[in-house]
Amino acid sequence: MTQFKDKKVLVLGLSKSGISAAKMLAGHGAKVFLTESREQKFEDIQKIADLKSYGVEVEMGGHSNKFLEGVDIAVTSPGIPPHSEIIQRLKASNVKVISEIEAAYLESVTPFIAITGTNGKTTTTALTDFIFKTKFNSEACGNYGLPPCDLVDKHLDYYICECSSFQLETTENFTPKISVWTNFTPDHIDWHQGLENYFKAKAKIFTGRQTPAYSVLNAKDEKLLEFSKTCGGKVFLFGENIGENCCYVEDGMIYFKKDGLTEPVIGLADCPLIGEHNYQNIECAIICAKLEGIENNNIKRAIMEFKVPEHRLEKFAFNENTVFYNDSKATNPEASLVAINSFKEGSDVVLIAGGRDKNTDLKEFCEAIKKHIKTVILIGEAAQRFEENLLANGFSNIIKESSMESAIDRAISLKPEVVLLSPACASFDMFSGYEQRGKVFKEYVLSKLK
Repeated sequence: MTQFKDKKVLVLGLSKSGISAAKMLAGHGAKVFLTESREQKFEDIQKIADLKSYGVEVEMGGHSNKFLEGVDIAVTSPGIPPHSEIIQRLKASNVKVISEIEAAYLESVTPFIAITGTNGKTTTTALTDFIFKTKFNSEACGNYGLPPCDLVDKHLDYYICECSSFQLETTENFTPKISVWTNFTPDHIDWHQGLENYFKAKAKIFTGRQTPAYSVLNAKDEKLLEFSKTCGGKVFLFGENIGENCCYVEDGMIYFKKDGLTEPVIGLADCPLIGEHNYQNIECAIICAKLEGIENNNIKRAIMEFKVPEHRLEKFAFNENTVFYNDSKATNPEASLVAINSFKEGSDVVLIAGGRDKNTDLKEFCEAIKKHIKTVILIGEAAQRFEENLLANGFSNIIKESSMESAIDRAISLKPEVVLLSPACASFDMFSGYEQRGKVFKEYVLSKLK
Protein backbone atom coordinates (compact mmCIF):
# COMPACT_ATOMS: atom_id res chain seq x y z
CA MET A 1 0.00 0.00 0.00
CA THR A 2 1.19 3.51 -0.73
CA GLN A 3 2.97 5.30 2.09
CA PHE A 4 1.29 8.56 1.16
CA LYS A 5 -2.38 7.52 1.03
CA ASP A 6 -4.64 10.09 2.75
CA LYS A 7 -1.58 12.12 3.84
CA LYS A 8 -1.42 15.87 3.22
CA VAL A 9 1.65 16.33 1.03
CA LEU A 10 3.03 19.77 0.21
CA VAL A 11 4.99 19.95 -3.05
CA LEU A 12 7.37 22.90 -3.33
CA GLY A 13 7.82 24.39 -6.77
CA LEU A 14 6.07 24.25 -10.14
CA SER A 15 9.15 22.57 -11.62
CA LYS A 16 9.40 19.46 -13.79
CA SER A 17 10.16 17.32 -10.75
CA GLY A 18 7.53 19.07 -8.63
CA ILE A 19 4.81 18.49 -11.20
CA SER A 20 5.87 14.85 -11.57
CA ALA A 21 5.80 14.25 -7.81
CA ALA A 22 2.42 15.96 -7.41
CA LYS A 23 0.79 13.82 -10.11
CA MET A 24 2.28 10.56 -8.84
CA LEU A 25 1.36 11.22 -5.22
CA ALA A 26 -2.18 12.31 -6.10
CA GLY A 27 -2.56 9.12 -8.13
CA HIS A 28 -1.42 7.15 -5.08
CA GLY A 29 -4.10 8.62 -2.83
CA ALA A 30 -2.35 11.59 -1.23
CA LYS A 31 -3.98 14.97 -0.70
CA VAL A 32 -1.54 17.11 -2.66
CA PHE A 33 -0.98 20.86 -2.42
CA LEU A 34 1.59 22.49 -4.71
CA THR A 35 2.96 25.90 -3.73
CA GLU A 36 5.15 28.16 -5.88
CA SER A 37 6.74 31.43 -4.71
CA ARG A 38 6.84 33.18 -8.09
CA GLU A 39 3.87 34.77 -9.81
CA GLN A 40 1.96 32.85 -12.46
CA LYS A 41 3.08 33.16 -16.08
CA PHE A 42 1.15 32.46 -19.25
CA GLU A 43 3.02 29.19 -19.83
CA ASP A 44 1.87 27.96 -16.39
CA ILE A 45 -1.84 27.96 -17.23
CA GLN A 46 -1.90 24.53 -18.89
CA LYS A 47 0.40 22.99 -16.26
CA ILE A 48 -1.89 24.17 -13.46
CA ALA A 49 -5.02 22.97 -15.25
CA ASP A 50 -3.40 19.57 -15.74
CA LEU A 51 -2.49 19.34 -12.05
CA LYS A 52 -6.01 20.30 -10.98
CA SER A 53 -7.38 17.45 -13.13
CA TYR A 54 -5.41 15.14 -10.80
CA GLY A 55 -7.02 16.77 -7.76
CA VAL A 56 -3.92 18.81 -6.89
CA GLU A 57 -4.50 22.23 -5.34
CA VAL A 58 -2.10 24.89 -6.64
CA GLU A 59 -1.10 28.32 -5.37
CA MET A 60 1.24 30.80 -7.05
CA GLY A 61 2.99 33.91 -5.75
CA GLY A 62 3.76 32.79 -2.21
CA HIS A 63 3.33 30.13 0.45
CA SER A 64 0.09 30.60 2.37
CA ASN A 65 -0.65 29.38 5.89
CA LYS A 66 -3.60 27.43 4.46
CA PHE A 67 -1.26 25.31 2.36
CA LEU A 68 1.25 24.83 5.19
CA GLU A 69 -1.25 23.89 7.91
CA GLY A 70 -1.48 20.20 8.79
CA VAL A 71 1.19 19.07 6.33
CA ASP A 72 2.39 15.48 6.94
CA ILE A 73 5.36 15.60 4.57
CA ALA A 74 6.81 17.99 1.97
CA VAL A 75 8.48 17.21 -1.36
CA THR A 76 10.92 19.88 -2.51
CA SER A 77 12.26 20.79 -5.95
CA PRO A 78 16.07 20.67 -6.41
CA GLY A 79 16.32 24.40 -7.06
CA ILE A 80 15.17 25.35 -3.54
CA PRO A 81 18.16 25.59 -1.16
CA PRO A 82 17.93 24.12 2.35
CA HIS A 83 18.44 27.55 3.95
CA SER A 84 15.45 29.07 2.09
CA GLU A 85 12.61 30.57 4.12
CA ILE A 86 10.02 27.97 3.11
CA ILE A 87 12.27 25.04 4.09
CA GLN A 88 13.05 26.70 7.41
CA ARG A 89 9.33 27.29 8.08
CA LEU A 90 8.59 23.62 7.45
CA LYS A 91 11.44 22.42 9.64
CA ALA A 92 10.30 24.73 12.44
CA SER A 93 6.94 22.95 12.24
CA ASN A 94 8.68 19.54 12.35
CA VAL A 95 7.60 18.71 8.79
CA LYS A 96 9.93 16.23 7.06
CA VAL A 97 11.18 17.54 3.69
CA ILE A 98 12.18 14.98 1.04
CA SER A 99 13.28 15.07 -2.58
CA GLU A 100 11.25 13.88 -5.56
CA ILE A 101 13.78 11.03 -5.94
CA GLU A 102 13.06 9.91 -2.38
CA ALA A 103 9.30 10.04 -3.04
CA ALA A 104 9.75 7.80 -6.09
CA TYR A 105 11.98 5.40 -4.15
CA LEU A 106 9.41 5.06 -1.35
CA GLU A 107 6.64 4.22 -3.84
CA SER A 108 8.58 1.79 -6.06
CA VAL A 109 10.17 -1.65 -5.79
CA THR A 110 12.40 -1.11 -8.84
CA PRO A 111 16.14 -0.96 -7.98
CA PHE A 112 18.02 2.29 -8.54
CA ILE A 113 21.49 2.72 -9.97
CA ALA A 114 22.40 6.18 -8.68
CA ILE A 115 25.10 8.19 -10.44
CA THR A 116 26.43 11.37 -8.86
CA GLY A 117 29.52 13.56 -9.21
CA THR A 118 30.50 17.12 -10.01
CA ASN A 119 31.14 16.34 -13.68
CA GLY A 120 30.55 13.40 -16.01
CA LYS A 121 27.39 12.07 -14.41
CA THR A 122 25.09 12.83 -17.35
CA THR A 123 27.25 11.02 -19.91
CA THR A 124 27.72 8.13 -17.48
CA THR A 125 23.97 7.92 -16.84
CA ALA A 126 23.10 7.99 -20.53
CA LEU A 127 25.75 5.39 -21.43
CA THR A 128 24.83 3.08 -18.54
CA ASP A 129 21.17 3.17 -19.56
CA PHE A 130 22.11 2.55 -23.21
CA ILE A 131 24.09 -0.56 -22.22
CA PHE A 132 21.39 -1.80 -19.82
CA LYS A 133 18.77 -1.55 -22.56
CA THR A 134 20.58 -4.37 -24.40
CA LYS A 135 19.27 -6.78 -21.73
CA PHE A 136 16.83 -4.99 -19.42
CA ASN A 137 13.86 -2.65 -19.43
CA SER A 138 15.62 0.38 -17.92
CA GLU A 139 15.07 4.13 -18.01
CA ALA A 140 17.41 7.08 -17.49
CA CYS A 141 15.92 9.50 -14.98
CA GLY A 142 16.59 12.07 -12.29
CA ASN A 143 18.71 15.06 -13.21
CA TYR A 144 18.87 13.61 -16.75
CA GLY A 145 15.85 12.21 -18.56
CA LEU A 146 12.50 11.88 -16.83
CA PRO A 147 11.79 12.56 -13.16
CA PRO A 148 11.67 9.13 -11.46
CA CYS A 149 8.14 9.86 -10.20
CA ASP A 150 7.05 9.64 -13.87
CA LEU A 151 8.23 6.02 -13.87
CA VAL A 152 6.81 4.68 -10.60
CA ASP A 153 3.80 3.01 -12.18
CA LYS A 154 5.74 1.54 -15.10
CA HIS A 155 7.14 -1.99 -14.99
CA LEU A 156 10.89 -1.40 -15.16
CA ASP A 157 13.89 -3.53 -14.27
CA TYR A 158 16.10 -0.57 -13.30
CA TYR A 159 16.07 3.18 -12.79
CA ILE A 160 19.41 4.61 -14.04
CA CYS A 161 19.24 7.82 -12.03
CA GLU A 162 21.49 10.86 -12.28
CA CYS A 163 21.48 12.40 -8.81
CA SER A 164 22.54 15.98 -8.12
CA SER A 165 23.68 17.07 -4.70
CA PHE A 166 20.52 19.21 -4.52
CA GLN A 167 18.39 16.07 -4.82
CA LEU A 168 20.50 13.96 -2.44
CA GLU A 169 20.49 16.65 0.26
CA THR A 170 16.88 15.79 1.09
CA THR A 171 17.09 11.99 1.10
CA GLU A 172 17.38 9.73 4.14
CA ASN A 173 15.84 6.43 2.99
CA PHE A 174 16.91 6.40 -0.67
CA THR A 175 19.15 3.31 -0.97
CA PRO A 176 20.40 2.50 -4.47
CA LYS A 177 21.53 -0.97 -5.43
CA ILE A 178 24.63 0.60 -7.00
CA SER A 179 25.93 4.08 -6.09
CA VAL A 180 28.45 5.69 -8.47
CA TRP A 181 30.55 8.80 -7.71
CA THR A 182 32.32 10.09 -10.84
CA ASN A 183 34.48 12.82 -9.23
CA PHE A 184 34.43 15.62 -6.69
CA THR A 185 35.44 19.25 -7.27
CA PRO A 186 34.19 22.53 -5.73
CA ASP A 187 30.73 23.56 -6.99
CA HIS A 188 27.36 24.74 -5.62
CA ILE A 189 29.11 26.03 -2.50
CA ASP A 190 26.60 28.86 -1.97
CA TRP A 191 23.62 26.48 -2.26
CA HIS A 192 25.09 24.04 0.28
CA GLN A 193 26.69 26.80 2.38
CA GLY A 194 30.10 25.17 2.35
CA LEU A 195 32.22 22.63 0.48
CA GLU A 196 31.98 20.03 3.22
CA ASN A 197 28.17 20.15 3.10
CA TYR A 198 28.37 19.61 -0.66
CA PHE A 199 30.53 16.52 -0.09
CA LYS A 200 28.24 15.20 2.66
CA ALA A 201 25.16 15.49 0.44
CA LYS A 202 26.72 13.20 -2.17
CA ALA A 203 28.31 10.88 0.40
CA LYS A 204 24.91 10.00 1.89
CA ILE A 205 24.21 7.25 -0.66
CA PHE A 206 27.44 5.43 0.19
CA THR A 207 27.19 5.16 3.97
CA GLY A 208 24.91 4.62 6.95
CA ARG A 209 21.28 3.76 6.42
CA GLN A 210 21.57 4.52 2.68
CA THR A 211 24.46 2.10 2.07
CA PRO A 212 24.18 0.43 -1.36
CA ALA A 213 25.05 -3.14 -2.28
CA TYR A 214 27.90 -1.76 -4.45
CA SER A 215 29.86 1.49 -4.24
CA VAL A 216 31.70 2.62 -7.39
CA LEU A 217 34.23 5.44 -7.01
CA ASN A 218 36.98 7.27 -8.89
CA ALA A 219 40.46 6.05 -7.90
CA LYS A 220 42.06 9.08 -9.61
CA ASP A 221 40.24 11.46 -7.27
CA GLU A 222 42.26 11.60 -4.05
CA LYS A 223 39.32 12.57 -1.86
CA LEU A 224 37.12 9.79 -3.28
CA LEU A 225 39.93 7.22 -3.08
CA GLU A 226 40.31 8.03 0.62
CA PHE A 227 36.52 7.98 1.12
CA SER A 228 36.30 4.57 -0.58
CA LYS A 229 38.09 3.05 2.42
CA THR A 230 35.18 3.97 4.71
CA CYS A 231 32.10 3.79 2.48
CA GLY A 232 29.73 0.81 2.55
CA GLY A 233 28.81 -1.94 0.13
CA LYS A 234 31.26 -3.89 -2.01
CA VAL A 235 33.64 -1.24 -3.36
CA PHE A 236 34.72 -1.05 -7.02
CA LEU A 237 37.23 1.57 -8.16
CA PHE A 238 37.74 2.91 -11.67
CA GLY A 239 40.57 4.81 -13.33
CA GLU A 240 43.39 2.76 -11.78
CA ASN A 241 44.33 -0.91 -11.40
CA ILE A 242 43.85 -0.96 -7.63
CA GLY A 243 42.77 -3.85 -5.45
CA GLU A 244 40.64 -6.88 -6.29
CA ASN A 245 37.66 -4.98 -7.79
CA CYS A 246 38.23 -2.27 -10.38
CA CYS A 247 38.03 -1.13 -14.00
CA TYR A 248 41.00 0.53 -15.73
CA VAL A 249 42.87 1.24 -18.96
CA GLU A 250 46.10 -0.53 -19.80
CA ASP A 251 47.89 -0.72 -23.18
CA GLY A 252 44.89 0.69 -25.05
CA MET A 253 42.38 -1.73 -23.52
CA ILE A 254 39.73 -1.31 -20.81
CA TYR A 255 39.84 -4.17 -18.30
CA PHE A 256 37.30 -5.21 -15.66
CA LYS A 257 38.49 -6.99 -12.52
CA LYS A 258 36.22 -8.66 -9.96
CA ASP A 259 37.50 -10.67 -7.00
CA GLY A 260 40.95 -10.60 -8.58
CA LEU A 261 39.85 -12.08 -11.94
CA THR A 262 40.61 -9.77 -14.88
CA GLU A 263 39.05 -9.70 -18.35
CA PRO A 264 39.36 -7.32 -21.32
CA VAL A 265 36.13 -5.56 -22.33
CA ILE A 266 36.81 -3.04 -25.12
CA GLY A 267 39.76 -1.34 -26.82
CA LEU A 268 40.07 2.42 -26.72
CA ALA A 269 40.17 2.46 -30.51
CA ASP A 270 36.58 1.15 -30.49
CA CYS A 271 35.35 3.86 -28.10
CA PRO A 272 33.65 6.82 -29.81
CA LEU A 273 34.05 9.00 -26.71
CA ILE A 274 37.43 10.75 -26.51
CA GLY A 275 39.53 11.85 -23.56
CA GLU A 276 40.55 10.45 -20.18
CA HIS A 277 37.33 11.70 -18.55
CA ASN A 278 35.21 9.78 -21.05
CA TYR A 279 37.24 6.62 -20.53
CA GLN A 280 36.38 6.97 -16.85
CA ASN A 281 32.68 7.41 -17.73
CA ILE A 282 32.89 4.21 -19.79
CA GLU A 283 34.59 2.37 -16.92
CA CYS A 284 31.75 3.38 -14.55
CA ALA A 285 29.15 2.07 -16.99
CA ILE A 286 31.09 -1.18 -17.53
CA ILE A 287 31.23 -1.85 -13.78
CA CYS A 288 27.47 -1.33 -13.41
CA ALA A 289 26.73 -3.54 -16.42
CA LYS A 290 29.05 -6.34 -15.32
CA LEU A 291 27.64 -6.33 -11.78
CA GLU A 292 24.16 -6.89 -13.21
CA GLY A 293 25.25 -9.70 -15.53
CA ILE A 294 25.35 -8.00 -18.94
CA GLU A 295 27.58 -9.87 -21.38
CA ASN A 296 30.78 -8.33 -22.79
CA ASN A 297 29.52 -8.49 -26.38
CA ASN A 298 26.46 -6.41 -25.47
CA ILE A 299 28.58 -3.94 -23.51
CA LYS A 300 31.07 -3.49 -26.34
CA ARG A 301 28.41 -3.11 -29.03
CA ALA A 302 26.48 -0.54 -26.99
CA ILE A 303 29.59 1.54 -26.27
CA MET A 304 30.50 1.55 -29.97
CA GLU A 305 26.98 2.67 -30.95
CA PHE A 306 26.56 5.29 -28.21
CA LYS A 307 26.13 8.96 -29.10
CA VAL A 308 27.32 11.51 -26.55
CA PRO A 309 24.50 13.59 -24.94
CA GLU A 310 24.03 17.08 -26.34
CA HIS A 311 26.21 19.90 -24.97
CA ARG A 312 28.88 17.56 -23.54
CA LEU A 313 32.00 17.73 -25.71
CA GLU A 314 29.63 17.15 -28.61
CA LYS A 315 31.31 17.02 -32.02
CA PHE A 316 28.57 18.43 -34.25
CA ALA A 317 30.06 20.18 -37.30
CA PHE A 318 33.16 20.52 -39.45
CA ASN A 319 34.35 22.17 -42.64
CA GLU A 320 37.56 21.73 -44.60
CA ASN A 321 39.57 23.51 -41.89
CA THR A 322 37.87 23.11 -38.54
CA VAL A 323 36.01 20.70 -36.24
CA PHE A 324 33.45 22.26 -33.87
CA TYR A 325 32.71 20.97 -30.35
CA ASN A 326 29.81 22.08 -28.16
CA ASP A 327 30.67 21.65 -24.47
CA SER A 328 28.15 24.14 -23.10
CA LYS A 329 27.44 21.87 -20.12
CA ALA A 330 30.87 22.82 -18.76
CA THR A 331 29.55 25.38 -16.27
CA ASN A 332 32.65 25.43 -14.06
CA PRO A 333 36.43 25.48 -14.71
CA GLU A 334 36.85 21.85 -13.62
CA ALA A 335 34.39 20.69 -16.27
CA SER A 336 36.15 22.76 -18.94
CA LEU A 337 39.49 21.29 -17.88
CA VAL A 338 38.19 17.88 -18.88
CA ALA A 339 37.42 19.09 -22.40
CA ILE A 340 40.62 21.12 -22.77
CA ASN A 341 42.79 18.18 -21.72
CA SER A 342 41.11 15.97 -24.33
CA PHE A 343 43.17 17.66 -27.05
CA LYS A 344 46.85 17.05 -27.70
CA GLU A 345 49.41 19.47 -26.39
CA GLY A 346 50.22 22.20 -28.90
CA SER A 347 46.99 21.73 -30.88
CA ASP A 348 45.53 24.62 -32.85
CA VAL A 349 42.40 24.97 -30.69
CA VAL A 350 40.32 28.11 -30.23
CA LEU A 351 38.48 28.06 -26.90
CA ILE A 352 35.35 30.19 -26.40
CA ALA A 353 34.85 30.69 -22.64
CA GLY A 354 33.10 32.99 -20.20
CA GLY A 355 29.67 33.71 -18.82
CA ARG A 356 28.51 34.19 -15.25
CA ASP A 357 31.54 33.69 -13.04
CA LYS A 358 31.45 31.12 -10.22
CA ASN A 359 34.58 32.73 -8.74
CA THR A 360 36.41 29.44 -8.32
CA ASP A 361 40.18 29.15 -8.59
CA LEU A 362 41.49 29.38 -12.18
CA LYS A 363 45.14 28.34 -11.82
CA GLU A 364 44.75 24.75 -13.07
CA PHE A 365 42.38 25.98 -15.81
CA CYS A 366 44.99 28.50 -17.00
CA GLU A 367 47.81 25.92 -16.91
CA ALA A 368 45.78 23.54 -19.10
CA ILE A 369 45.05 26.34 -21.57
CA LYS A 370 48.78 27.08 -21.90
CA LYS A 371 49.36 23.43 -22.91
CA HIS A 372 46.37 22.67 -25.11
CA ILE A 373 44.84 25.93 -26.43
CA LYS A 374 46.27 28.35 -29.00
CA THR A 375 43.66 31.15 -28.72
CA VAL A 376 41.08 32.04 -26.06
CA ILE A 377 38.02 34.12 -26.93
CA LEU A 378 36.25 35.48 -23.84
CA ILE A 379 32.63 36.59 -23.54
CA GLY A 380 30.23 37.48 -20.73
CA GLU A 381 30.55 38.80 -17.19
CA ALA A 382 33.60 36.66 -16.35
CA ALA A 383 35.72 37.93 -19.26
CA GLN A 384 37.72 40.48 -17.23
CA ARG A 385 38.67 38.11 -14.36
CA PHE A 386 39.46 35.29 -16.78
CA GLU A 387 41.70 37.61 -18.84
CA GLU A 388 43.52 38.82 -15.71
CA ASN A 389 44.15 35.25 -14.53
CA LEU A 390 45.33 34.07 -17.95
CA LEU A 391 47.76 36.97 -18.27
CA ALA A 392 49.04 36.41 -14.71
CA ASN A 393 49.70 32.77 -15.60
CA GLY A 394 51.61 33.59 -18.78
CA PHE A 395 48.94 33.20 -21.51
CA SER A 396 48.35 36.28 -23.65
CA ASN A 397 46.70 35.16 -26.90
CA ILE A 398 43.32 36.45 -25.73
CA ILE A 399 40.44 38.03 -27.66
CA LYS A 400 37.37 39.59 -25.99
CA GLU A 401 34.04 39.68 -27.79
CA SER A 402 30.65 41.09 -26.79
CA SER A 403 28.42 38.23 -27.98
CA MET A 404 28.41 34.54 -28.79
CA GLU A 405 27.89 35.33 -32.47
CA SER A 406 30.86 37.69 -32.72
CA ALA A 407 33.00 35.17 -30.85
CA ILE A 408 32.09 32.47 -33.38
CA ASP A 409 32.79 34.82 -36.30
CA ARG A 410 36.23 35.59 -34.91
CA ALA A 411 36.97 31.91 -34.19
CA ILE A 412 36.05 30.82 -37.73
CA SER A 413 38.17 33.61 -39.23
CA LEU A 414 41.25 32.15 -37.52
CA LYS A 415 40.79 28.83 -39.39
CA PRO A 416 41.95 26.64 -36.49
CA GLU A 417 41.87 22.86 -36.30
CA VAL A 418 39.24 23.00 -33.54
CA VAL A 419 36.71 25.51 -32.18
CA LEU A 420 35.65 24.50 -28.69
CA LEU A 421 32.84 26.10 -26.70
CA SER A 422 33.60 25.15 -23.10
CA PRO A 423 32.59 28.20 -21.05
CA ALA A 424 33.76 27.25 -17.51
CA CYS A 425 30.91 29.48 -16.31
CA ALA A 426 27.18 29.51 -15.74
CA SER A 427 25.12 30.86 -18.64
CA PHE A 428 22.64 33.13 -16.90
CA ASP A 429 24.29 36.43 -17.87
CA MET A 430 23.34 35.87 -21.52
CA PHE A 431 21.14 32.75 -21.75
CA SER A 432 18.35 30.94 -19.91
CA GLY A 433 20.59 27.93 -19.29
CA TYR A 434 23.46 25.89 -20.72
CA GLU A 435 21.04 24.19 -23.12
CA GLN A 436 20.05 27.47 -24.77
CA ARG A 437 23.69 28.58 -24.85
CA GLY A 438 24.69 25.38 -26.63
CA LYS A 439 21.75 25.60 -29.01
CA VAL A 440 22.62 29.17 -30.00
CA PHE A 441 26.25 28.14 -30.53
CA LYS A 442 25.36 25.17 -32.73
CA GLU A 443 22.71 26.96 -34.77
CA TYR A 444 24.96 29.95 -35.52
CA VAL A 445 27.95 27.76 -36.41
CA LEU A 446 25.81 25.67 -38.77
CA SER A 447 24.37 28.82 -40.37
CA LYS A 448 27.90 30.07 -41.07
CA LEU A 449 28.95 26.77 -42.65
CA LYS A 450 26.15 26.65 -45.19
